[in-house]
Amino acid sequence: MSKRNNIIQVFEHNTLYYGREYNDVSFEEKHFNALAKLNQLHNNQYFTLIHKGVKFSHYVGVVQIDGLTIEILPKIDGGDSNKFLWQKVLVNMLRATKKLKVNKVGQAHLNKQQIHLLDIYFEWFLNEMQLLIRQGLIKQYRKNTNNVKALKGKLEFAIHINKNLIHKERFYTSHQVYDQNHLIHQILSIALDIIGQFSSGTYLYSKFKRVKADFPEVSKIVVNAETFKRLTNSRKSQPYKTSLEIARLIILNFAPNVSSGKENMLALLFNMNDLWEEFVLIKLKGAANKGIEVKGQESKPFWNGINIRPDVVINIADKTYVIDTKWKNIGSSKPSTHDLRQMYVYNEYWTSFNALLLYPSLESVEPKFIAFEGAENHHCALGKLNILNGGVLNENIGEEIINWFLANDKLPVDC
Repeated sequence: MSKRNNIIQVFEHNTLYYGREYNDVSFEEKHFNALAKLNQLHNNQYFTLIHKGVKFSHYVGVVQIDGLTIEILPKIDGGDSNKFLWQKVLVNMLRATKKLKVNKVGQAHLNKQQIHLLDIYFEWFLNEMQLLIRQGLIKQYRKNTNNVKALKGKLEFAIHINKNLIHKERFYTSHQVYDQNHLIHQILSIALDIIGQFSSGTYLYSKFKRVKADFPEVSKIVVNAETFKRLTNSRKSQPYKTSLEIARLIILNFAPNVSSGKENMLALLFNMNDLWEEFVLIKLKGAANKGIEVKGQESKPFWNGINIRPDVVINIADKTYVIDTKWKNIGSSKPSTHDLRQMYVYNEYWTSFNALLLYPSLESVEPKFIAFEGAENHHCALGKLNILNGGVLNENIGEEIINWFLANDKLPVDC
């Protein structure tokens, strides 16, 4: 089984310098230039450019450029530098937040350390495509405007006169066609072609060829974010939901000719702060029993059209807690004054008076709620949550957080 050989794995906030080798894989100036261009296209949020190098930020994921694959992995400072471990942590966080589905085949390869993040996404898409083909690809009505030999549909008179002064036997018309050459399949075909470019030489290429052979020929279109907004949901198109979501991720992150050369780039990058927030929220919702309500993305007006929004709001009996997640190892440091002021405001606006700053760690430290000076009813705590359990991602963090609050409220765990 062939697999990707030119792979560099780095941790977030690490640096790559061009002209150097990393585990016998070269990071060249053309790769640096392509990353610089990609960063410029995304408001310089992915990396920091330094002299002859790229310093990664809090974005994790995968970039492939001109045969080189770069995986950027999350990591808690001071923790194990086992890249296989942190790759599994990232994959499982993406899976928990519905940004990735690892099927049985992909999981088996992952456990054997024979697969990489890009391959998992590609395999997910190809499996979805095979399922759609087996179920039967749908047909839809579409408008076809063309010169035809029989009058049907609406005659486009002005264009007809212009084009058919000589060819009296032809008619320029707009008419309805019912076939498989519609927008959904045109989008999926673009994603499929991108996968073909980037899977060449890997174990997935033969699967790509089979899917390509079974997929109908459709018109080539230019796809951007607006294209996806034109899609409409219907009972017939519902089976396409997952494949279109993956196609959107692949197409909108594909950057052809991103550098001065001919290199094409595909970058699937995720903000680790957002990923941590979503992971905590999902695990809390999964652990919430009767009498416990968990909400995310709840905002309230603050000032002159500006809203404020804590990451998570939890209601337990007659008490409310607000949580702000922070993806960084705070160690023995204290929270910033800015963060504490923010938590004080959340307490006021949500009438909670119990605010929690939640950090990832390699050992759990139960929060101790301490009152703000001069405001005895306002409490804030710092919680450290061990994200690993037995060398894998801790899937029980929701229960741990809720138990912290139950212990603070001295409520029965029955709920």
